[in-house]
Amino acid sequence: MALQTEGKPESVSGTMALKKGNKNWVVLVLRVVALLATASATIVMALNKQTKTLVVATIGTTSIKATLTAKFQHTPAFVFFVIANAMVSFHNLLMIATSLFAHKFDYKVGLAMVAILDMLNVGLISGAVNAALFMAQLGKNGNSHARWDKICDKFEIFCNHGAGALIASFVGLALMLIISSISIIKLAKPDQPIFTLFNLDLYCNFALCFL
Repeated sequence: MALQTEGKPESVSGTMALKKGNKNWVVLVLRVVALLATASATIVMALNKQTKTLVVATIGTTSIKATLTAKFQHTPAFVFFVIANAMVSFHNLLMIATSLFAHKFDYKVGLAMVAILDMLNVGLISGAVNAALFMAQLGKNGNSHARWDKICDKFEIFCNHGAGALIASFVGLALMLIISSISIIKLAKPDQPIFTLFNLDLYCNFALCFL
């Protein structure tokens, strides 16, 4: 009886450690995928460039041609997009390294810092991807009221690469929203198993806090 009684605390602590380990690994996998998405968006947009020779005017029968280059540096929204995705990528890389190698920080304080940083990065990447999406829509369709011509009919490769970067960034944004939600709920219930975080009642109670 004594041996059985002494064995129970060790068994319970082992179960709690296993649950916490599973929780950390799920978030870690999400961060790795988010890192790949935002890093891909950063690289594709940063390397996005196309040079093309176009006819800019016609005098009589003579065509005047000019060589034009489209690149992300010409649009402040795309510059912001590259910087924001790079910062979010660095954030996730830092969080992954911290999860794997740092075990000496106070657990509760660490959760609060991670939750705050996650929310800040969600806002950062959300603003960047929406600003870039607006400019991409303008480049694709133009604006007849302002008499701004579209350019995607002339720089197809540039626009296609930009669209790919936007898709990757939106994937990163969706994953960061999930990670941020998990971080906030973990802060409220640090011992909650990760799979119960997707309980509908829990999310409803969480949403009611902001009403």
